[in-house]
Amino acid sequence: MANRAGFLRSGTFRNLAILILVWEVVGRVDWIAGGALPGLSEILIRLWADRGDYPGHVWATVQASVLGFVIGNLVAVGAGILFVLFPTLLRLTRGFNIAVFALPPIAIAPILVLTLSGMAPRITLAALGVYFVTMSATVVGLSQFDTRAADVVRAYGGKDWMVMKLVRLRGAVPDILSGLRIAAPNAVLGAILAEFGGGGRWGLGTYLLGSLGRGDPARLWGIGLVATLIAGLSYLVFAVISARTLGSSRSVTLNTAIPDADDGAERSLPLRLAVIAGAALLPFFLWWAFIKLTGVPDLIAKTPLGVLDYLFLSDTSHIARAKLLAALAETLPITAIGMLAGLGFAFLLAISARMFPGFIKTFMPIALVTQTMPLVALTPLLVLILGRGTSVTLWITISVTFFPAFVLLVQGIQRVPQSVLDLPRAYGASAWTELRMVSIPAALPYLFAATRLTVPRALLGVMIAEWLATGTGLGNLLNQSRGYLDYGMIWTVAAVSVCLSVAFYYAILLIERRTLTRLGMQWVE
Repeated sequence: MANRAGFLRSGTFRNLAILILVWEVVGRVDWIAGGALPGLSEILIRLWADRGDYPGHVWATVQASVLGFVIGNLVAVGAGILFVLFPTLLRLTRGFNIAVFALPPIAIAPILVLTLSGMAPRITLAALGVYFVTMSATVVGLSQFDTRAADVVRAYGGKDWMVMKLVRLRGAVPDILSGLRIAAPNAVLGAILAEFGGGGRWGLGTYLLGSLGRGDPARLWGIGLVATLIAGLSYLVFAVISARTLGSSRSVTLNTAIPDADDGAERSLPLRLAVIAGAALLPFFLWWAFIKLTGVPDLIAKTPLGVLDYLFLSDTSHIARAKLLAALAETLPITAIGMLAGLGFAFLLAISARMFPGFIKTFMPIALVTQTMPLVALTPLLVLILGRGTSVTLWITISVTFFPAFVLLVQGIQRVPQSVLDLPRAYGASAWTELRMVSIPAALPYLFAATRLTVPRALLGVMIAEWLATGTGLGNLLNQSRGYLDYGMIWTVAAVSVCLSVAFYYAILLIERRTLTRLGMQWVE
């Protein structure tokens, strides 16, 4: 087994070395877009020449990322514990949680810059970026516990809190660490996005913005690689912590708790309606409370009623609606196409991972780089190569959607029981027949879960491409509104983008539940 692991590692390093060599040759001879992709040595030379610029920018980004990461995860773990102890609270805050997950950071970054000062916008956006991932991982981990151990604690007089402390929290450590590992690069992305639109002096986002117009691909690639290194190291830190903490231990219990099916049957209709209404209204209340607590003037900050007035009741509302509808007509089609293309690409990769493992070993280093590189750093680099047309938007959207979907689909295919696979094999079925007849249908819940996951990411990718590259759609409208100091439109675009993401999320969830229920399958929350 050790020899096999060493062989796989050597194969991975060999593939990575080949990719670096190809990159160097292609960059040196200017084969791509007349030098838009420099050789790695050229990028490193430029990094060394600019070495005096980086310490201040890197420190500002790391500082905001770390603070946001700590604050966001403390809130997320605390919220996860409360949600497990008080399920009604989870139902009441479901609308808020989905809104946090679905909101495109690019849409709220200008709002945070307008309403907060100093490092607060960066820290807040970084915290929002990690909250949902860690909260969800905490809830899942706390819900899957050994009921026999909990019964022992209760037999000795322990209450729910003691069960939480002695059984659930300890059993949830692997899930929480997994959530932290995924959340860490999100904190870096959130901080850079806030820097990019914040107008501050320090930060990699600010440095990237100031370098866009200089026509120096090597510098842009250098900034992108530094941002990627920070995000990748943040992921690696928690991967190492997880490996050192958990070691080679494995769960041996066969009696894990199954969350109670709570369809509200035991609650009265008025109470159920109250919870549903509270879940729908809570995000708008928190929006209103945020504005009032920050004390921002009404001219800058718009409450939900202020956005309604701007969009429907004011003298210029017809102009605002026309701009918004025109932007939506440009953004929504490309978002749908990019999302479908990303899902299709992920599906093909998941099948390839099963049938051609060697191909995936070669492809994974490239995929990991594209996922750890913050999107605002990746976009200018793709613009250099692809230009400012629709193709760059599609590439960016596919890039941000395919990897999470690919991971989920591979997980779904791999979790098909071996006993189920033995039947078609016993009748001489080929690998493709087994995939088509058994593995792919069994992975349907994960396909739907991947679709829900990619909807907000697809919208984020399109808006960033529109903002930085194409000059169209919601992203460009948001950017123009910042330049015109049209605060009403800034808040409107943010609200509409969040509502669209939430609506798409729930629409896919509804289709998923009806489809899988009809097929007699369980859905993946």
